[in-house]
Order: sequence, then C-alpha cells, then structure tokens
Amino acid sequence: MKICATKKAIREEVRETRRKGLSVALVPTMGFLHEGHLSLVREAASQADRVVVSIFVNPTQFGPNEDLSSYPRDPERDLKLLQDEGVAAVFMPDVDEMYGVSGDTFVEVPGLSGILQGALRPGHFRGVATVVTKLFNIVGPDVAVFGEKDYQQLALIRQMVRDLDMPLKIIGHPTVREADGLAMSSRNVRLEPDQRAEAPALNRSLLAANDVARAGGTVADMDLAVRTVLSEASLGKVESVDIRDAETLEELEGVLTRPAVLLLAVRFGKVLLIDQKVIHPGTKG
Repeated sequence: MKICATKKAIREEVRETRRKGLSVALVPTMGFLHEGHLSLVREAASQADRVVVSIFVNPTQFGPNEDLSSYPRDPERDLKLLQDEGVAAVFMPDVDEMYGVSGDTFVEVPGLSGILQGALRPGHFRGVATVVTKLFNIVGPDVAVFGEKDYQQLALIRQMVRDLDMPLKIIGHPTVREADGLAMSSRNVRLEPDQRAEAPALNRSLLAANDVARAGGTVADMDLAVRTVLSEASLGKVESVDIRDAETLEELEGVLTRPAVLLLAVRFGKVLLIDQKVIHPGTKG
C-alpha cells in the first residue's frame, strides 16, 4: 500500500495504475476509521480495480463553534485497517499541501447548501463541495463512494458532479449500524456513557416513522412519531426533523406518494448526531 502525502505522489501512483489499464475508485474520509468506512472501501473494491482512500480532516467544513482540534485521529490504526482491506494507496495531505497559502477559490451548490444541515451549519457544505472537488481533480477516479448516512452531502455531491460534468460515477452506500441500531460514526466515541445509551433512539424514531408511512399516515404523523420517540432521549436536543423528497430534497406534505428521506439531527452535549432513512410509501422500506 502506497502512502502519499503530496498531490504529486498520488497523481503519479494513479498514473501508473492507468498505464496498466486499471480503473480507480476513491473513498474520501476524515480518518478515525470504523466499520462503516471499511464497508465503503469494500464497495469501492467491487466497483474498480484499485481503491484509493483519502484521509484529510478538512478545516473548511468546520464552523466557528465546532472544535476542529477535538476531531478524533488515529492515523496508524487507520493505515493498518486499510492495508488489511487491500487498499492500493492512501492520500494523506496536510492543510498546506491541500490548500496552499493563498487558496481563495470555493465551490458551492447554493440550493442544497442552505437547507437542512446547511442551515444549521453555515458554510459547511461549501467546505465539503470544495474539498471533494479538489480530491476528484487530484486523484481523477472513475468512481467515488460515499455513505448514505450523510444523505444531504451525497445529494449535494451528485448534483455538483452533474452540474459540472465531472467524469466519474458517484455511489451511495447504505448506513452501517451498531448492534443497537446507532449509525456508526467517528463522533460516537465522544458521547458520554449515558448519552451513548440514549443515542439509539434516533434509529428507533426512524423505524417508528416508517411504520406510520406503511399504515398510510401523513408526513405530519411521521414527524409526530419521530419526536415522540426522541422525547425518550432526555439528554438529546432535537436540532431538526425533516421529511423530504428522496431525490430532490424538496419539502413534502400529506400522505407519501413517492420515496421520501427522513433526516434527523440530534445534539448530545457538544456532539451532533445525524441519521437518515429512505421511506417508501405503503411498503416496509
């Protein structure tokens, strides 16, 4: 496994792969890997001949009230896990390598950047769109794989790729969960034990809303079901509950007539947990 700290090094590695007539898949991460990340790596391996993983804690997607320095890091463990998965190369730049000293260009998808999580975290998705664009330009993959847990991010990246005619395929991979239903996330380790015990309420609320939709309930009924279950998590503060069109993220009302995505954001102390579920009208989903 080749470890590349510079753009030049990863480009040379990918060029060599191309010379052999092989395809490349990219899995962008911020490190501190868990089984959810590794499932993305395995999906990438099924989509291309070689897998490149990037590890970069991107400062431009952190807000002024979000502690970049506290983001968990364990690069040695990450590299061992990736080597065991047969990853071909890992791109691990520092901030100066990624952005330079005079970087002043950003990429933005305005319609999707200012709603939902974007409204809670101004500037976050501009940072995401910019760094992902840079990674695509640096690595030049045929395929890139992202988790569906960050559903708005996935929708935004798909739109960006379409709008800017980027020559790659975007793959969304289902959310991987702990045994108690909590979506796997690097943020979970920052939860206090009592917070961690309550956090599975997010998934239970998604399942409750799904049952309501199956029974023909309205969007308002689904919202009430979610909030009722989340009220059991006394340590959690509900930041947002949104039920949107699964493709466009437009607001929905009444009884579902097409697939919807239920998006949650719940804060436990300083830790913001997000989760999602795509719900199909009248089906188990």
